[in-house]
Amino acid sequence: MGFFDKIKVGMAKTREALSSTIGSIFTGFGEIDDDFYDELEETLILADLGVETATKATELLRKRVRELHLKTAQEAKDVLKEILVQMLNVGSSELCLDTKPSVILVIGVNGVGKTTTIGKIANQLGKQGKKVLLVAGDTFRAAAADQLEIWAGRSGADIVRQHEGADPASVVFDGIQAAKSRGSDVILIDTAGRLHNKQNLMNELNKIRRIVDRELPDSATEVLLVIDGTTGQNGLIQAKQFKEIAGVTAMALTKLDGTAKGGIVIAVADALQIPVKFVGVGEREDDLMPFAAQEFVDALL
Repeated sequence: MGFFDKIKVGMAKTREALSSTIGSIFTGFGEIDDDFYDELEETLILADLGVETATKATELLRKRVRELHLKTAQEAKDVLKEILVQMLNVGSSELCLDTKPSVILVIGVNGVGKTTTIGKIANQLGKQGKKVLLVAGDTFRAAAADQLEIWAGRSGADIVRQHEGADPASVVFDGIQAAKSRGSDVILIDTAGRLHNKQNLMNELNKIRRIVDRELPDSATEVLLVIDGTTGQNGLIQAKQFKEIAGVTAMALTKLDGTAKGGIVIAVADALQIPVKFVGVGEREDDLMPFAAQEFVDALL
């Protein structure tokens, strides 16, 4: 099953919700008028694009409709698709793994699916023939390292872990040394997600980042933020805070199969100008999918 088919299946809830709302706008209105734009903007907000992004999309549509001299709501639908794709295309959809080793530092609040996302990425990279090393940098959650160890076994990756409560930066340092000696291609680092304790988290992530920069100064490093798609606008708030703390370079949105408001993908990409690189549409190993903006919007609308 390809990306388009999986997204269509995985985002059934979102699509059904949007087709009965956005879809009804394009079929319910004949001529384009102010009421059409008002209703479209309200519907985009309800689909979790957020006020700012929904307003921007609607104003861009209004401008394009004038330029192209479009008359009917149905004609405007393809133009809206183009606008949403442009909002999503804010950078490469592929991870930058140009060096050996490359580093992927995975961040996000507890419960969003960070450890599972790491395991799925490790599995994908392993299938591509890359030698992967997992670093259990979340030493505060009792089951985090155990969970990562299970994924290491499934994916054939190496793992470096210490005892619960160990200094995360120390675990990362050990992991980098192990990766150097074992010739690893990619280091995947798990981190704790205690955003409620913002200062401690900031200090911890800064310390980890300093060690990566010091020990691997020339390595390609991605800071991958994992967001739970079902949290809606709270996910956008989290993303803004983590961007401020950790310099996020890429995003993965999980649990999109469980939400009727998949517009959050567009909201975070547009608001933060950071590309979405993965979307999660299920529990299986291959249900974390590389992101494709055009196919995502086609499946959405």
